[in-house]
Amino acid sequence: MDAVSRRGVLWIAFVVVHAAVAVAGYILPSGPMGDVYLVYEPWSARALTGGGIVGITEPWVYPQLALVPLVLAWAFGFLTYTAGWAVFVTLIDAVVFRMLVGTARSRGRVTGAWFWLAAILLLGPVGMYRLDGVTVPLALAGSLWLVGRPWLGAILLAVATWIKVWPAAVLAAAVVTLRRRFTVIGGALVVSAVTLAVVFLAGGGSYAFAFVTEQTNRGLQIEAPVSGFYMLLASLGVEGASVYYEPNILTFQVTGPNVDAVIAAMTPLMLLAMGSVFVIGAVKSIRGASFAAVFPALTLGLVLGFIVFNKVGSPQYIVWLVTPVIVGLVIDRAHWAKPAILMLAIAGLTQGVYPLAYDGLLVAQIGAVLLVNLRNVLLVVLFAWTVYRLARVRTRAHAASLRFRRPAAVKG
Repeated sequence: MDAVSRRGVLWIAFVVVHAAVAVAGYILPSGPMGDVYLVYEPWSARALTGGGIVGITEPWVYPQLALVPLVLAWAFGFLTYTAGWAVFVTLIDAVVFRMLVGTARSRGRVTGAWFWLAAILLLGPVGMYRLDGVTVPLALAGSLWLVGRPWLGAILLAVATWIKVWPAAVLAAAVVTLRRRFTVIGGALVVSAVTLAVVFLAGGGSYAFAFVTEQTNRGLQIEAPVSGFYMLLASLGVEGASVYYEPNILTFQVTGPNVDAVIAAMTPLMLLAMGSVFVIGAVKSIRGASFAAVFPALTLGLVLGFIVFNKVGSPQYIVWLVTPVIVGLVIDRAHWAKPAILMLAIAGLTQGVYPLAYDGLLVAQIGAVLLVNLRNVLLVVLFAWTVYRLARVRTRAHAASLRFRRPAAVKG
């Protein structure tokens, strides 16, 4: 198959996958697109009609630029806001998909494109009907532009970070691994300065960083890896272990024996895990390892560290893994094939948990609990692979030491 045919097939698959996932949001159980019409639509409508602006006139769980895509989606809401959101996300994906595929002559890029479509389909509607569906293509475009256009790449990553915080991990990895790191820092600072200036000028200075403080008092969310033990206790009817609804943050959490100590330990543990991964990547870069060898593994390690050791766990978090895995496939598809397959298995299990088995999870049914625990075990396995991969990266210092120790040839 020539490049033109490959590109045509990819675009047909793109349309079919996005249409299928968009429709699935309407027919699958548990309202996988509920966030769009229950919170995104009212928040953006209030901002447009003068009823108050989240993040400006009141505290908000998201950074302030998150309101921009919520408002822009109205331009595509010809029938309903929810349909407009699906069209909006699809168009953003299309722009970045075209950038990724290019002429379809690069095997790595074509593989990355097929992986992205498979991940979208396996993860299902939650990957489309969440803000994360906007930040992933932005983070992917920013990552792909870092080497050739670091200023533009940094700006896109910073914008994505001010929509949903997770792309900060990509920025951190870029600063460590890219030679033109000060360009990356400068681009991120410009976006942050402009954003904060607008927020303060609009009178929202007191809520500028409310998205950080709003997350600090959360308990153990039922899908987080650390919650697996308590979910098992609840499913077995152990006294004191149960699932409950937290109305202040609109989420389901789990409680059980000594849960307060676990809650208190998780944030320091998460920071320690992410910090350790960051140090490994930094040491590798300082010792001469290439951007291509370190960047995708370091990014994936930081993102997984945030997911695996977090007391909060949501199904849309899994879509964050798409960006570093695609970058890895583009750079070195042979070494990244296995983690890509593992990530697809995680995506499929995630859709199995939410929305398909979510009603069972809310009442701690053993089948649903075992399903989410299996997904979380695979996340831990992927995290372990990533750390191993990062630790095994060859550096110039290591290569030089091997050359120094190699015995001279014996002439006969």
